[in-house]
Amino acid sequence: MLAATWQRCKVHFLRNALAHAGKGQRQMVLAAINTAFVQESFETASQQWRAVSDQLRGKFPKLAELMDGAETDVLAFMTFPKAHRTQIHSTNSLERLNAEIKRRTDVVGIFPNEASITRLVGALLLDQNDEWQLQRRYMSLEALRTLSDNQPARLSAVVS
Repeated sequence: MLAATWQRCKVHFLRNALAHAGKGQRQMVLAAINTAFVQESFETASQQWRAVSDQLRGKFPKLAELMDGAETDVLAFMTFPKAHRTQIHSTNSLERLNAEIKRRTDVVGIFPNEASITRLVGALLLDQNDEWQLQRRYMSLEALRTLSDNQPARLSAVVS
């Protein structure tokens, strides 16, 4: 069983955070927040996050409040193996998949029934799964096993 948590996109959070800083101070704020993301573990990242939040509280109280409320959601990716963090710190891959589904369904326009939508979207999702598993190796199965309580399963698509 995989542990589940809510992950807020790091990139989108940073955009929201920088809106609370003046134009001339955005680079400093960005650099300060990014120090939490380069930590080795969730615990040290969380400590750094709070330290940065406290440092910014005097000059940017709204930003510090935003950081206080978003800490667990933004740092959720830090609880995963280091090899996976670059893939899951952002929701860009999911947004790209959703955009492709929208593009393909817009071409059809009107579907004759619900089953036809399911077939089209299912086929798109299967294609994406194959690409992530075989071509890009989006996440290694070996590293995912460290997160699971279940016995390792061999997937027929990746058995040599």
